[in-house]
Amino acid sequence: MRSAAFFDLDKTILAKSSSLAFAKPLYDGGLIGRSAVLKSAYAQFVFLTSGADHDQMEQMRAYMQALCKGWPVDQVRAIVADTLDRVVDPIVYAEAVELIADHQQAGRDVVVISSSGTEIVEPICERLGVDRAVGTQMAVGDDGTYTGEILFYAYGQGKADAMEILAAEQGYDLATSYAYTDSFTDLPMLEIVGRPVAVNPDAALRNLAIEREWPVLDFEKPQSMRSRDRAKVAAAGSAASAAAVALGLAWYARWHRSR
Repeated sequence: MRSAAFFDLDKTILAKSSSLAFAKPLYDGGLIGRSAVLKSAYAQFVFLTSGADHDQMEQMRAYMQALCKGWPVDQVRAIVADTLDRVVDPIVYAEAVELIADHQQAGRDVVVISSSGTEIVEPICERLGVDRAVGTQMAVGDDGTYTGEILFYAYGQGKADAMEILAAEQGYDLATSYAYTDSFTDLPMLEIVGRPVAVNPDAALRNLAIEREWPVLDFEKPQSMRSRDRAKVAAAGSAASAAAVALGLAWYARWHRSR
């Protein structure tokens, strides 16, 4: 058996709510009105400043169910694909990207479990290069639109249930696995693993983490993934140039000695 690293998405890997971050592109695509954009902006503000408790998450679920009903799934996927880098790239925590890379280099699968819809979660996770993604699954009718029914809500105990299913399917040892999240509502996913970690935790989770002596990570401002990619390319180029110069000097020294 092998261990895995399970990550929440919003305020753990991303600095904002992934669902609410796409409000403007959905408005531009004609799927929501101006009032929905304003409500999403307010909800984003509340989420960032104080987190979301159980009641707020339930309100958000009901709101999203009603809002998404009748949306063409293909159009949602197209909007997310077209705006992914513009919307998501600036809000990714650099520390989270490095942590994901560390786990993968250690041979662990990285799994993201988020209450956002799969049509949003999966493209983001593909961009991040994680191994598996689990999101909330909305029912789709024969006409290709959302019915408003939720088949699986990736929230609370639902996250822990999904982790158990994946562990059975993929052979993960949960006792040696990691879990990262910011919210007290995700306590089930923390308690199911042997190595829970609180990331940017809300007040309730921070207090519990201190009480149980769980590690607490506070990520700073996000950094554009594209700027990090350019920095890595530049660093690799500088290293290659330095190596070439050193090789040339070594060859010249050997040639001079032979002369």
